[in-house]
Amino acid sequence: MGESLHTVATMPAARRPGCPFDPPAELVEAREHGPISRLPFPDGHQGWLVTGYDLVRSVLADPRFSSRKELMRHHPLIDYGEIEVPPAPPGEFLLMDEPRHGRYRKPLVGKFTVRRMRQLTERVEQVTTEHLDAMEKAGPSADLVTAFARPIPSVIICELLGVPYEDRGSFQDNIDTFLGGEVDDEELIAAYVATQGYLAELVAAKRANPTDDILSDLLDGDLTDEELQGMALLLLSAGFDTTANMLALGTFALLSNPGQLAAWRADPGLTEGAVEELLRYLTVAKQFHRVALEDVELGGRTVEAGTTVILSYNTANRDPERFTDPHTLDLRRQEGGHLAFGHGVHQCLGQQLARVELRVALPALLGRFPTLRLAVGAEEVALRPETADIYGIKSLPVTWDT
Repeated sequence: MGESLHTVATMPAARRPGCPFDPPAELVEAREHGPISRLPFPDGHQGWLVTGYDLVRSVLADPRFSSRKELMRHHPLIDYGEIEVPPAPPGEFLLMDEPRHGRYRKPLVGKFTVRRMRQLTERVEQVTTEHLDAMEKAGPSADLVTAFARPIPSVIICELLGVPYEDRGSFQDNIDTFLGGEVDDEELIAAYVATQGYLAELVAAKRANPTDDILSDLLDGDLTDEELQGMALLLLSAGFDTTANMLALGTFALLSNPGQLAAWRADPGLTEGAVEELLRYLTVAKQFHRVALEDVELGGRTVEAGTTVILSYNTANRDPERFTDPHTLDLRRQEGGHLAFGHGVHQCLGQQLARVELRVALPALLGRFPTLRLAVGAEEVALRPETADIYGIKSLPVTWDT
């Protein structure tokens, strides 16, 4: 006999008060019962929730589980009714399987290698310094989200893709709208359509006048304008929003753990490990969906063909069978292998870029402002809702001594 089957009644809509960095309590409790639980969806579909590290990793590496958008007919928060879900638009390869996925990802892999991203370090340092200078000049207080966390990754990804500097503002706002989890469908669609329209113009401009950037480099292949547009959308949103929220939430976590903050300040050699630990501890890309293409045995259960599986990255990264004392932020932690960037064929393409940005920007902030602290109570920090695709912070008021 296996363990008794645990059921999570519904996907949790909130985190426990005073615990902004921990996964919702219901998900942690589900992991305590076992690595896989039943999850009924609003439309009556009986799906599965995978909370254990080993099982999440195995699903991500298993081609019997699909990422195709048109198979995602069941949603943990929404009842689609009779609405047919269309396939992902051309170029938006996150929601595709092979061979379509590879058609878009392969031309990009060489653009985001460790070596190429390390070559970017100097530019990331310049951009970081510019924003810290401006923050200091305007101080001694700031909203860290608008002064630091959002602009740094935004400038870098826009430069990589060849998006004109003056267009950055509207981009950030539109991407924030469709990833922030706080607007109705109408506003969401409007932001998406506006972004698509902008990218269509951008691709046309690159065709007419290529420049030194990733988008122009891709013009040499057989990709259509529509495909390039979809790829650009994915790179822009993923390259900006995730790192922006890691910078803001990471700073909040450090300010909430003064012992860890002091340790990092005292030992810059901790930087690489500290960034990996923050990625594990915070896991801002908190969950992804897969659909079984055939019956699959998973953790002693049979996941039937056509069933939707929710993969909880944030509980996998807090799995006590994988990480010692997993709910503690420990910048000296030696256990690597977190799933913050996923695993398998869909593992985050821009992970090396994110690492460079975090390794440069966070120590620079801590070095520039040794007395940095929250300007409001921790409970007053405005967090994104649990419904957001990427978890994070809407604003982080900070202050320092001059």
